[in-house]
Amino acid sequence: MNAVVRPIDLPPGRRVLVVSDIHGNLPFLRGVLAKAGFCKDDILIVLGDILERNEGSLDALRYVMELSKTHTIHTILGNCDNITPSFIDHRGDIPEAFFHGWFSRLGEKCLLVKMAHLAGVGLDSGADYAKARAVIAQQFREELDFLRSLPHIYVNRDYLFVHGGVPREDRLEGLDAFGCMKNDDFLGQGHAFRRWVVVGHWPVTLYRPQIPSAKPLLLHERHIASIDGGCVLKADGQLNALILPREPGGEFSYVAYDGFPVMTALDDQQPSAHSVNVRYGHSRLEVLEEGREFCRCRHLESGRELDVLTEYLRRDEKGVWCEDSTDYHLPVRAGERLSVVRRTSRGALCKRDGATGWYLGRLT
Repeated sequence: MNAVVRPIDLPPGRRVLVVSDIHGNLPFLRGVLAKAGFCKDDILIVLGDILERNEGSLDALRYVMELSKTHTIHTILGNCDNITPSFIDHRGDIPEAFFHGWFSRLGEKCLLVKMAHLAGVGLDSGADYAKARAVIAQQFREELDFLRSLPHIYVNRDYLFVHGGVPREDRLEGLDAFGCMKNDDFLGQGHAFRRWVVVGHWPVTLYRPQIPSAKPLLLHERHIASIDGGCVLKADGQLNALILPREPGGEFSYVAYDGFPVMTALDDQQPSAHSVNVRYGHSRLEVLEEGREFCRCRHLESGRELDVLTEYLRRDEKGVWCEDSTDYHLPVRAGERLSVVRRTSRGALCKRDGATGWYLGRLT
């Protein structure tokens, strides 16, 4: 299927906010919009993946739909949003085998499973998919029509908005729709553009090998803005709202919401000279010393040794890995406010301006 491309009008003088990868986290969406002071004079671009991986997907979808009736909102279809209409319409762009695994793995964190439950039908192993499709289509017609209506790309003279990424700026209607929605490691592909291309899909912390940071990543020389803050997917994730410059060529800004308690640092701390960001695709470990709270591990890719929270460790047929971990120490001045991800006997894992690291000082 080819990409659906639509022009977008961004009138001068109106503030434009872009959010992406909400993944059913309505409190985070409400939180970031409130923090940004979002109002009817603003324009909101939702860059895709409103849905999946969270039991609040239906609530988040309905919130965006209702907000679209009273505010100027442009919404793009992400690969996770595409799962629901693809299954219901039996389009064949996603293999049937994918749905079997997705339903069983996510349960009601999958919108279709939630809809099926509310409609009184099942999507478990051996379920009658034809019956489920018909019942869900009847009871959730408005939500399905909204998802079906969404384009894959919005474009104007200065900006191109897409969930996953694009390989070029011209002949956009000839691009593969799925490739626009799911485009892993887009920044690693070397593309550069005349327009600013604003994308989500790939959490930005995955691009940062030393310091885990969820703040939007702006590549000025390539005109790419990547804004997925890892909301829901990362234990320290946040929802970013990128604020476009008032005039082309101006400065971008952003606000973020992560829901963590905020505390005041009482002591100065210098940043680490060297650190590692253990992240998806670069997460294999060797456990050197077991511990109840922390395990001493060797990160196989970098060879670095670091202490990893024991509960973060995972094991599979290939060995040991972890979701996300770091030995980075944040730069902190006494009196600064820090988001506290979690407290341990050895200090607190905190966030400052989107970056995650350890703070060993006192907090109040």
